[in-house]
Amino acid sequence: MSRIGKKPVAIPSGVTANIENGTLSVKGPKGTLTLGLSDLIDYKVEGDEISVMPANDSKEARSYWGMQRTLVSNLVEGVTQGFTKVLEITGVGYRASAQGNKLKLQLGYSHDVDLDVPAGVEVKTPDQTTIEISGTDKQAVGQFAAEIRRWRKPEPYKGKGIKYRGEYIFRKEGKKK
Repeated sequence: MSRIGKKPVAIPSGVTANIENGTLSVKGPKGTLTLGLSDLIDYKVEGDEISVMPANDSKEARSYWGMQRTLVSNLVEGVTQGFTKVLEITGVGYRASAQGNKLKLQLGYSHDVDLDVPAGVEVKTPDQTTIEISGTDKQAVGQFAAEIRRWRKPEPYKGKGIKYRGEYIFRKEGKKK
């Protein structure tokens, strides 16, 4: 029995949830998000909460239960508060700048890396070594942050590269002489 799945998702004031044609749409102050519903799970919008229960007692339905509840919770949180990931760049000459719908990275390659910012995601660079990615869709924000990080993962000897804020980089000792 899922401990996460048993808890209903509270709908705050100013947010509306609607189920129709196999999709759950949640509308709030930051926009509208939708989720395709699974046949293995029953969804109910009752008053100011959304409850998620398995449709039958199969192992597959029970394994989807907690995940589907978390996806519904992410929809509600996304339209009310939104999600943010912060990346930090470490290294001599490494820098980033957001220019409209493009993100320009200088990461020690012979060329600059230009990335298109996906729809629904907003990128800010408060300084040259910090990238703030925000949006309503948790998956889109996390995916774009991972794509940026993939260009220069942090290395364990000097710690150079792109890391998430708060991420611990396990440092190794260099060669002994």
